[in-house]
Amino acid sequence: MRRVSFLVALFLAVGGVPTHAQDKYPSKPVKVVVPFGPGSATDIVMRIVGEQMRAILGQPVLIENKPGAFGIIAIEDMARSRPDGYTLQIGNPGTNALTPIVYKKKFKIDYEKEVTMVTRLSEVPLVLAATTKDFAPNVPAPKTYAELIAYAKANPGKVRYASVGVGSNNHYDTEAFAQWAGIEIVHLPNKGGGAAITNDLVTGDAHIALVNAASSTGVIKGGQVRALAVMSDQRIPDYADVPTLKELGYANAKGLWSALYAPAATPRDVLETVRKAAVEALGSEPVQMAFKKQMIAATPSKSYEDAQAFNQAEIAYWRKVTEQVKVELPD
Repeated sequence: MRRVSFLVALFLAVGGVPTHAQDKYPSKPVKVVVPFGPGSATDIVMRIVGEQMRAILGQPVLIENKPGAFGIIAIEDMARSRPDGYTLQIGNPGTNALTPIVYKKKFKIDYEKEVTMVTRLSEVPLVLAATTKDFAPNVPAPKTYAELIAYAKANPGKVRYASVGVGSNNHYDTEAFAQWAGIEIVHLPNKGGGAAITNDLVTGDAHIALVNAASSTGVIKGGQVRALAVMSDQRIPDYADVPTLKELGYANAKGLWSALYAPAATPRDVLETVRKAAVEALGSEPVQMAFKKQMIAATPSKSYEDAQAFNQAEIAYWRKVTEQVKVELPD
């Protein structure tokens, strides 16, 4: 009887050992939830990096696109999953720094307690782009940044700009820029994502927009959309004659970064395995070559602590932006 009790106790003890301690992580496919549709800059980054992570981890890295609600759907899907490293999420400033601030009440989780950044992945420049369609009868679209500002100042409320939605990062970014430039422009929200607002420029529905360099290259090089300035520390080689907004005096010109996230309760050793795999993938030749074609820069975190510091700094930055720039948010 004592032996049976001993075996039962031993069985329960072994059963209580966390899965990651019994089986070396990862022992099955890893899912990464993307808060945007296929073809978005964030999706492009994850598919490029994920392919190399598959080779490094020895397990498939499955991409699952769950767009909507400014990233809340994707974030909550990840945060509510078992914290074992098998469900991750890729995010950007709009989904994982700004949304938890402006749409905090819409979350059904405690974002700051239940979500952790594992590592930064990349940064892609944003382009202040303009349509090539006439702004008005006998008013051609501006060919330079200076022409845009001159027209906007002379015609308050006549310039329309597109964003991926009310409360999005490019909504706040554009409003902050307009406030600095001293121009009054009209918001044209579009829930269709980056490709949709680029199309707004192609059709002329919007006059200007902040679009990411990775997904707008085709229409810019094809002459359907014109690059007036770029949001990056240095000029983009592909658009060498286009000035940066920093050159033009706007200090808060930030690129569009991406980062990998996991449930905060995930064991530290698992988080470290994920981080190291992502960092190794980012440094690989296939990723570097693919990134170069898309004008994307690899920006891996030096450590888990480095990722936390970056995350906190970004949330602080966007909190300050939302305090300085007031936008009317939907209920």
